[in-house]
Amino acid sequence: MYRAPSHADILSRTRWLDELTQAIGQAQRLAWRLGVEDGDCLTARELYARLEAVRTEVEALRYGDWLDVRQEIDSSWLASLLGTTELLGEATS
Repeated sequence: MYRAPSHADILSRTRWLDELTQAIGQAQRLAWRLGVEDGDCLTARELYARLEAVRTEVEALRYGDWLDVRQEIDSSWLASLLGTTELLGEATS
């Protein structure tokens, strides 16, 4: 049987998603710094792109449209961020 979330449940989820968004932002800043320190580091760019995809999904969860997130991410945008012509997890050039 479905039980509507209480106000406390909603506040708790909102706080958790906010903390998660902040942690992702910190990880992105670290990945960016590591990439800059190492020069043009493909691994750091891949990590940053993956974190950006996760951040986008978390934002969608905050606004309730999480099912559409994966379809909305433009694969060419991710590839350009990575500086490759392939998607994550595939061969890179």
